[in-house]
Amino acid sequence: MQDIKTMVRKFLLDNFVMGSNVEIADDASFMKGHILDSTGFIELIMFIEESFDLKVEDAEMLPENFDSLVNIEGYIARKRAVNAAT
Repeated sequence: MQDIKTMVRKFLLDNFVMGSNVEIADDASFMKGHILDSTGFIELIMFIEESFDLKVEDAEMLPENFDSLVNIEGYIARKRAVNAAT
């Protein structure tokens, strides 16, 4: 199975980034880099829910959780830990 950052990076490159020479650094802000707009964030959330079999609550839709590959990886790890403990 691919790691989280690789899967999300591929999703972003396939769906939102034009040009074959574009790279997304692990800590690049999606908002500051204009990689995603508000509609794109909704699509990203849907992708994460489907791909990682988890539910993102409205209160969790924060830049601290979804504004970079590093943030997403951390969010998914925390969410999986909570789900495993319950």
